[in-house]
Amino acid sequence: MKKIFLTGASAGIGLATAERLCAAGHEVWGTSRDPSRLPTLARLHPVQMDLSDFASITHAFETAWREAGQIDVLINNAGSGHFDAAEMLSPARVEDFFRILVFAQMELCRVALLAMSARQSGLIINVTSLAARLPVPFMALYNAGKAAMASYTFSLQLEARDHRVRIVDLQPTDIRTNFNVSISRSPSGDTRLAKAWEVIDRNMRSAPPPDLVARRILRLIERADPPARVTVGDFFQARIATLIFRFLPQRVRVWGLKHYYGI
Repeated sequence: MKKIFLTGASAGIGLATAERLCAAGHEVWGTSRDPSRLPTLARLHPVQMDLSDFASITHAFETAWREAGQIDVLINNAGSGHFDAAEMLSPARVEDFFRILVFAQMELCRVALLAMSARQSGLIINVTSLAARLPVPFMALYNAGKAAMASYTFSLQLEARDHRVRIVDLQPTDIRTNFNVSISRSPSGDTRLAKAWEVIDRNMRSAPPPDLVARRILRLIERADPPARVTVGDFFQARIATLIFRFLPQRVRVWGLKHYYGI
């Protein structure tokens, strides 16, 4: 039985992961800005945490650690999205978005690493996205934030002093959640945005359910030596597309993605 700190446990991948881990007998400290949105599950401990407030992050993790006696696994899952042309994103909006999607998650990694390194054991799973490698048009902040976390995770793996603290970059492809409903979209008459959104929304509706990611997370937690990076999702996106794009020059990648999204 592992003691797990899971961010964004009230919806989507986080909710599916909380349900799967608790059902497997693990103890989960699940976070949400509003703990009343968290499900009532045996072995799920609600934690209030605001990713825009670093003091809230530190307090939430340290409180969970004291209650649990230790945290064996950190799952950095919470985040947000948007759908806008990059030139319409103000500096204030960029800063707010990165505070939640990047800076807060880096801070959680820092706090967890200090605690886990001291006891020479632990696992950190950063849920990034395939968008870190294959960006989605008009989601520049999301793509950049996930790429930043993927690179940061790689850096942590390089710097790790103790091989007994494992760090994993988990990159889901499109997963069927309410992500498209919850993301912010500015009104626009741009036909290119409309065409891209049709493809994005169609992909999301036909994507695999979040429990696919939850099952992979459970397997990672139960492995003694998990891989450094894992891509999980639809077979074409997770295997075929990544393999093809790995060997293409940037110009061809741009052309291919523009053609795919109809822009």
